[in-house]
Amino acid sequence: MSERKIVIPGEVIVSGSEYLPGEWTEKKGEEIIANRFGLAEEQDRLVKIIPISGAYQPRRGNVVIGEVVNMLSNGWFLDIDTPENAFLSLSEVPRYVNRGELNEVMDMHEIVVAKIFNIGKRGIDMTIRGHGLGKIEGGMIIKVNSNKVPRIIGKEGSMINLIKENTNCNITVGQNGIIWIKGDKVEDELHAKRAIEFITENFFKEGLTEKVKEWFGGNKE
Repeated sequence: MSERKIVIPGEVIVSGSEYLPGEWTEKKGEEIIANRFGLAEEQDRLVKIIPISGAYQPRRGNVVIGEVVNMLSNGWFLDIDTPENAFLSLSEVPRYVNRGELNEVMDMHEIVVAKIFNIGKRGIDMTIRGHGLGKIEGGMIIKVNSNKVPRIIGKEGSMINLIKENTNCNITVGQNGIIWIKGDKVEDELHAKRAIEFITENFFKEGLTEKVKEWFGGNKE
């Protein structure tokens, strides 16, 4: 494979005994077959598919952005774009809170950055103990397909750092595809939003980092 390409289930991605099947692929004879719609890529003869559609699949350790949709005496239910709401227990708040004063920490419909620390039969358990976690205020919230998050972040954060540098915005990308953009000016936030939209529209292209640099060069305002 010379470049990434979009494939559908059942499609032959490459053929040859030297190739090995990776995520969302299988090997039949000498052919590597796609098991999912997505972006096929090959690295060191390992062929895998990066999904580009579908619902967010929560994983332990994911940092996500959610909305408070219900409150109990011992915590908050968060909508993190999963079939089941996630639960943030009072014990996972990094300061003492009286049971009757939960709304002083977070109230209904407020937005929070939280981390998944457990997924069990009872549901998804969240925490806001950690750097960068907690309630957020101001700025702009946008939503993208969660499968495109890796392209927005880039290798070792290269892409998201490029956006931050060119827009002077702080940006938090939730693994669930919800993104918080906070800048000194609304114009800066909108500039960052447009850059992210450019990436999601061109996620399948080779050399995307260079294309984003060119985009910024032509869109300085």
